[in-house]
Amino acid sequence: MPTILHIDGLRVVIYPGDHTPAHVHVIGEGCEAVFHLGASDGRVELRENYGFAARRIRAIRTALMRHREKLMEAWRHYHGE
Repeated sequence: MPTILHIDGLRVVIYPGDHTPAHVHVIGEGCEAVFHLGASDGRVELRENYGFAARRIRAIRTALMRHREKLMEAWRHYHGE
């Protein structure tokens, strides 16, 4: 599982053999969350959260939005889409 980005001490990873739609796993602090990278509208949405507080989730989502293009490029690299 390649780390694509670090956000405030958290790892943002994409599993090469993972399923669509495009998404990332955010791992750290004993927690994990999964965010859809969105469709053509460019939104990043929380899919699953295992332990992060709501405030932390909002901060992560904001950071992912800032890096969405880089994350989508990485998704396409691993999944050929």
